[in-house]
Amino acid sequence: MNARPLRLFSLAVTGALLFALGRALSSQSAGAPSLTVLAKDGRRGIPIAIVGGQDFVGLDDLAQYFKFTIREEPIAITVTYNAKPILLTPDQAIVQVAGRLIALPAPPSRSGRRWLVPVDFISRALASVSDTKLDLRKPSRLLVVGDLRVPRVTVRYDALGASGRLTIDTTPRAASTATQDNNRVTIKFDVDQLDMPAQPLPAQSPQSLVQSVRLADPTTIVVDLGPRIGTVRTSTQPVDTTARLTIDIVSAPSETTPAAAPPPTAVPSPPPPALPQAQPLTELPPGFGAATPSPIRTIALDPGHGGDDDGVRSAGGAKEKDLALAVARKLRTAFETRLGVRVLLTRDDDRNTPIDDRAAIANNNKADLFLSLHANASLRRSTSGAEIFVALFDREAAAAAVLGATDRVTTFGGGSRDIELVLWDSAQVRHVERSLNFAGILESTLRDRVPLAAQPVERAPLRVLESANMPAVLVEMGYLSNAEQERQLTSDAFQSTFVQAIFDAVQRFRDALSLGVLR
Repeated sequence: MNARPLRLFSLAVTGALLFALGRALSSQSAGAPSLTVLAKDGRRGIPIAIVGGQDFVGLDDLAQYFKFTIREEPIAITVTYNAKPILLTPDQAIVQVAGRLIALPAPPSRSGRRWLVPVDFISRALASVSDTKLDLRKPSRLLVVGDLRVPRVTVRYDALGASGRLTIDTTPRAASTATQDNNRVTIKFDVDQLDMPAQPLPAQSPQSLVQSVRLADPTTIVVDLGPRIGTVRTSTQPVDTTARLTIDIVSAPSETTPAAAPPPTAVPSPPPPALPQAQPLTELPPGFGAATPSPIRTIALDPGHGGDDDGVRSAGGAKEKDLALAVARKLRTAFETRLGVRVLLTRDDDRNTPIDDRAAIANNNKADLFLSLHANASLRRSTSGAEIFVALFDREAAAAAVLGATDRVTTFGGGSRDIELVLWDSAQVRHVERSLNFAGILESTLRDRVPLAAQPVERAPLRVLESANMPAVLVEMGYLSNAEQERQLTSDAFQSTFVQAIFDAVQRFRDALSLGVLR
């Protein structure tokens, strides 16, 4: 008697389960990742399957796009593309391409009746026998087919008090046009498409001068600015193979200026011993005029380490090379936007710059001041405090550098003249006194703002300073081996305070040189 109701109930449950499964699969495929293939005839998507945490694509999907044939055999899969065989073996992360063995990050994977291969199969196997250029951009899940202009875009924002700088790099170089409409800057690039991360900037606070950076379409970037924008200035310049677009933003003045946030709590340090060589300038004589020519027109900033050289690494994972670069970028923004000087970075990304090249960059560009930025470490976890180093030479090297040498050269208009030769590894000797003066000023601007070591200013035979042919100091910003100081050094508040102290020191040093109160 109950057989029919039970059958109806069973059918209803089965139908509901199938409906729910269908909706789940539909939702999953709608949000599933895909590889975007960009070619001159348009773009299309190839579904991506995640296997073992890696991106895989179906061989049949690739065959449909690239027009190759697949022949499955008991022990191998043969792909024929451009009349050349590509041999894949199940469970083997090696592919044979026209007789050559090429490694893949993972072996082919079977999914039902389909074979899946790592996306690297495109760049490592297909690209080697293709008549058309195949440029696989794995981080962006993008495949560029042919000679299209698809530059990679990196975005960086450096905030400093009431101003900030947004830097947009396109590599290779791409021409762009920027327009501002109220609190929005629109940048149109002359390219086929931009290769930019979905979230090029971390989430910004509501008070940030830059709120977001996003793609409006494949060739247009939109920058959404904060509500209190004063002036916005854009400029472009080539940097090697990169086109750099900088957007300098200054907030609008307010009727009541809020009180400045208190600096990070400084660890009390005993007063340092007197340094008779250093002459910190605490007060400038009156009468300094704005029209006085600036003796500092170019500043060289040297973020220590880089590339495979991490420098000091804290227990929490903070790296000296990253800290030095972050502070150098903020300093560059401050110097360029507020002092109007030219700023050079010995490295502007995570690369290893040889130590002799660092001083050479400053010397070849005729820098007027050289600052090398570092972080310290100690076996004693309690050791903390910033230190400022000035080059130290033995008496023989100093005497040889002062005496120098001369060479007679022929002049363009006829005749000859003597030129003075400067020994490369002792070029700093002639600038030590002014380097000590700057170190003394820097110590005074850092004091009461950031923790200082018991001996804040020291002399040491540092190679990176010895060849600098201008006033030069090396700044150890603090100890990453100290857990408390690690938290300070990696915080935006501490870095901004540190940058402001260095900025004040450079400004006072410049003014003192202009007035002739320093020898």
